[in-house]
Amino acid sequence: MEDFFECVIIGGGFAGLQASIQLGRYNRQTLVIDSNYGRSTLCKTYRNILGWPEHVSGNELRELGFKHAKSYGVTFVNDKAISILKENQYFKVITQNGMHYYSKTILLATGLLDRIPDIKNLVDCLGSTIYVCPDCDGYEISNKSVLLLGAGEVGANMALTLTYWTKAITYINHDGDDLQNELLTKLHQNGIQYKKEKVTEVLKDKDSIFKGIVLQNGEKLYADRAFIGFGGNKVQNELAKQLGINLLNNKHVIVDSRTKETNVSNVLAAGDLVAHSQQVTIAIGEGTQAAVWIHKRLIEN
Repeated sequence: MEDFFECVIIGGGFAGLQASIQLGRYNRQTLVIDSNYGRSTLCKTYRNILGWPEHVSGNELRELGFKHAKSYGVTFVNDKAISILKENQYFKVITQNGMHYYSKTILLATGLLDRIPDIKNLVDCLGSTIYVCPDCDGYEISNKSVLLLGAGEVGANMALTLTYWTKAITYINHDGDDLQNELLTKLHQNGIQYKKEKVTEVLKDKDSIFKGIVLQNGEKLYADRAFIGFGGNKVQNELAKQLGINLLNNKHVIVDSRTKETNVSNVLAAGDLVAHSQQVTIAIGEGTQAAVWIHKRLIEN
């Protein structure tokens, strides 16, 4: 089966959803291909977004965005784009389910995936009482006791960053290399406790209230909240590579700061695929920005 669109958006997170709303308001024939698996599906409590002082979950925001875009006639499919080819004046998008979609423009909004080790109950508390981003949720640990679950230098440096908010920090190096003496000294100077031991389980109350952890040696540690800093996050840039799009340090997509267009004409990118913003509000803004310029490109063509 083949369908033709003016824009195909790959990724239904916040950048992709906001772009689809804007394009829908331009009356553009727009398709969003989303596999329903990404960062925005995991966070239970965003607390730094305008208009949501009590917090909003990622899934609630996604559902609101989906309904909003659908009201403008935007088409959604639950599928995964696995290939993009240029055929004459169109881009041909091939999905995991064997569908072929043709489009004049493409917006890549595939984001990135955090490396989250398989630790019992960790995902249950993620985005509620276990956090990923100090800029988003550092405020939530103000003067609280915190366990930092991480790996090597990445986790150690995040622990140091968190001292802005609290001094009661223990860093558990779950699966990283041993720390160099200089970094160990910095941890000690900042009052950060350090353990190198695998974590086997997160202790929780009810559905998502963090209480502590169990180490592989059987020891239990308790704290008010936790952060993770395992490193090794994966930028979802496979489709960008197929198209020959320029990458920054071979990971994030390089775009024009004004238009969000890549070096491949009529292919734009937005959200965490582009930069380490890791902010919902920035992804939303970039989605709008990209959609405005997609509309301009369609007028030009």
